[in-house]
Parts: sequence; C-alpha cells; structure tokens
Amino acid sequence: MSDTYNKCSYPSDLKITDIRFANIDGAPKHCILLKIMTNQGIVGFGEVRDASSMTYAAMLKSRLIGENPCSVEKLFRRIKQFGGHSRQGGGVSGIEIALWDLAGKAYGVPLYQMLGGKFRNQIRMYCDTDVDGKHTGRDMGNALKVRMDKGFTFLKMDLGIELLLQEEGMLNAPLGALEEIKKYSSKAIEHQKGSIDFDLMKGKNYEIFTVAHPFTGIHITERGLDYLENYVKEVRDVIGYEVPLAIDHLGHIGTNDVINLARRLEKYNIAWLEDVAPWHYTEHYVKIANATTIPLCTGEDIYLNENFIPLMERGGVSIVHPDILTCGGALELKKIGELCQDYGVALAVHMAESPVACMAALHCAAAVPDILAVEYHSSDVAWWEDIAVGLDKPIIRNGFAAVLDKPGIGIEELNDEVIAEHIHKKYNGLWKSTDEWNEEWSNDRTWS
Repeated sequence: MSDTYNKCSYPSDLKITDIRFANIDGAPKHCILLKIMTNQGIVGFGEVRDASSMTYAAMLKSRLIGENPCSVEKLFRRIKQFGGHSRQGGGVSGIEIALWDLAGKAYGVPLYQMLGGKFRNQIRMYCDTDVDGKHTGRDMGNALKVRMDKGFTFLKMDLGIELLLQEEGMLNAPLGALEEIKKYSSKAIEHQKGSIDFDLMKGKNYEIFTVAHPFTGIHITERGLDYLENYVKEVRDVIGYEVPLAIDHLGHIGTNDVINLARRLEKYNIAWLEDVAPWHYTEHYVKIANATTIPLCTGEDIYLNENFIPLMERGGVSIVHPDILTCGGALELKKIGELCQDYGVALAVHMAESPVACMAALHCAAAVPDILAVEYHSSDVAWWEDIAVGLDKPIIRNGFAAVLDKPGIGIEELNDEVIAEHIHKKYNGLWKSTDEWNEEWSNDRTWS
C-alpha cells in the first residue's frame, strides 16, 4: 500500500521553524507578504492587511515556532486574542491563511476542499476604478467603460466630498474646517495608489484624519448634491444602466447627508453604498437603510464573524463586505458566508491586496453557498500577476477568476525578483531575519 499512496509530506511531523516578511508598495497599496517555513522545506504564504504593520504578525512568531501548522484551528484559537478590527486583524488573518496553505501543501489538497468543497469553479470579480486628479463623471464613465471592454461585469467607483473640496458653495462646515482638511488630510481622502502617507499618523494630521463621520460637522449643500448627482448621471450616460455600479468613499459626512445623497442617487440603480458610517454604529446603518432603496454595504474593517451579526440582525446592511486579511482569515470568511445565508444578506469580498490574499479569497468565495463578487483593485498594476509563481495567466478572464485545483492557496512560489523591484522604501531588505521575535512572551491566558 505504501507504494501506491502519494504521501505529499509527513504532516504529523511538520513543524514551524521560521516566519519572514517582505513589504512591497503599489500593489496597489502597501502589502506585507509573509512566509511560514517548516522543518520539511514546505513554505506557506500569507499576507498582512494592506496599509498595516508586519508587527501584528511578527509578534505571534514565538507562539507558533515548533507547532504543527496543520493544526490550524488550534493555533488560530491561540493567536486570535491578538487580532482586532481593521488593520489590527491583519496579523492573525495573514498567519491563518499561511497555515491553511501549509496544511494544503502537506496533504496535497486545495484550500477550498479543506473548507468543505466548492460551489463554483470561477468567481466574478468586480473592478474598482479610479481617475486621478480633477475630472468629470464622463471621465470616470470612460474609465469604467474600459473595464467593461476587458470583460468585467460588475463595477465600483468612488464618489465623495473630495470632488467638492475645490468647488465653491458645495460643502458646509465650521469655518476653517475644510481648509484644515485640505492642509492636513487631503492625502487621506484622495485616492492613493501606493501606501498611505506615514505623516497622516502624526500630530495635527492624525487629529484630522481620525475624526469619524458623525463628528466632522461637514454637510453637502444643495449645489453639492446637484454636482454629485450629475457626476453619477454622466457615468451612467457612458456605461449604461444594465451593469451593476457600486459606490464607495462618500467621505466623513453624517447620516442625514448620506440619506440626502442616497435619495438623489436612487434613480441611477446603484448596486450598493459602501461604508457610509463607521461599521460599529449599527443604528446609523439602520436609520440610513430605512430611508433609502439603495443597498448598504460594510464589513472590510470587522474582525471575527460574530461581529457581523448586529448589523445583520438589525437590517442595517443588504451586503456584507469582509476582507480576508481583517476578518480572521479563511475559516472566519467561510463562517461569515454561512451567516449571510441565515440572515438573507448578500456577500461580496473586499480585496485590495496582492495575489496571495486574492488566491485565498477566491478559494473562500468558491466554498460559500452564494457570492456576489470579489474585489479587484489592481487592474492598472502591470506587475501584479508576476508577484506569484504557478498561477494561470491572466488570472482574470472576461471578468472571472478560476479557482485552481492546486494544493493550499495554489501559489507555488513568490517571485523575489519582482518583489525586490517594488520593496517599500521604508522597509529595506527581503525576507530578513525575524529572530528578535523568537522569544517575545507574555502570559496569554485571558482568565484567572
């Protein structure tokens, strides 16, 4: 029997020996790739959430060295207390994906199969689209039309107060407030193709950057509403009304202004309005949802499946939008998909990361009962596909990505030559030693 049994490795004897990182920029943002090495030479690939910190994953190293990576649930339960919402979930989530990748490679099984098998062989990708600088709705429409010409069947664009900042009489706010936003926080509200500016995390920049929607005092005037409505009309004049069009990044405006804008946009058949309030303000979502026919969507900053439940129970969202690198990884995303079935809420997947996170997200999207689409934010990044080795290219064909029948997440190797060309300027070196994290320690018990 031993002659006919294809033993891909010795899974019971597999041990984690090291974890290394590479910080790249512009893919489309700051992406933190990670490798988990083992005593058998098998390497698992993961990724920390975009615009996050490798520290969130590196601090977990001492808790994983010497452990069997195939015990994914056991190790996840050990490290999940160190995750949190938004970028703080990136370390736990990235590690979890790499563990599944190792388990799949050890047993010769694709990730989707370890999650229970697949419902579909290919996944619809929705293409997020940006236009640089001052532009019109027609300019955005033309950019979206290029996506349609490539075969994409679901679209998304930004529509926010950044379009109004340089226009007279479009916004109402405490005198001087808009000037402060322009001076200290304009880089945050404008589209960023690369990493978010480090300076935004310091001093006055940080104070302005971290004022949430209900507290800004910013309102859109009737003239501003006219401008944004006309912008969307111009977009629809170019792309037509049959293709789904989602809208993101309205800006940090209060619930009443969101409602005013939503009512203006209802006639343009919007697929969803995304992140119209901080996700944890459940009642704000309920209020907006009850006031408009446009579906609301949020979730990219929510950690762990149970934290999606209040929004679903209260009817605050029609679509949830988890990011596999924040929600806790692959199994948490699978659980979120099951919650969607329970509450009658649609599922889309946020993804503005490298092919590592993309491949993991595709496996999860194949393993849930229903999925609208997975985001693709790197259509203009010519080298994006070249980061990973062993993938069928192009990854996306006619707006769909195939789910590969390869072990783990399906990536054979990472292309160090391409990665080295795009190393983040603040992080020198490639896969440098992380031995300083080998002995990091605390009493991790959460009870006495």
